Amino acid sequence: MAKAPKAPLVDRELIHELTKLLDETGLTEIEIEQDGKRVRVARGAVAVAPPPMRAAAAPAQPVGESVAAPLDPSKHPGVVISPMVGTAYGAPEPGAKPFIEVGSKVKAGDTLLIVEAMKTMNQIPAPRGGTVIQVLFEDGQPVEFGEPLVIIE
Repeated sequence: MAKAPKAPLVDRELIHELTKLLDETGLTEIEIEQDGKRVRVARGAVAVAPPPMRAAAAPAQPVGESVAAPLDPSKHPGVVISPMVGTAYGAPEPGAKPFIEVGSKVKAGDTLLIVEAMKTMNQIPAPRGGTVIQVLFEDGQPVEFGEPLVIIE
């Protein structure tokens, strides 16, 4: 007696549709259950790019004008990097005036921001004097060790 071909356990078309849905939504995993069958589609961990560089309070560039290539903060000689993992704050307390803004003049030792790590507020000083040309962190957002925070020229 010949064996009947086995029915596929999972519908390939369903897997393709779920994979397409992952691509469209940016999700890393999706799971559905239908008629007693459960299907889970997940992709491996993907390195997340840091947020695009921005200059705080920089005026918007009008359409049609040429835009200079953004600076690579890791290669700039005036970059100030985070000395620790924590949460970056631009002001001494919520609602207070920020320590710095783009265009601020700073002296070596001036406080640029605070990084909270393990319930301790750590002031990050300017390593040199100059003018702040870019602020690369967002208030209240996590920062990593070695992450560029500010550029001083």
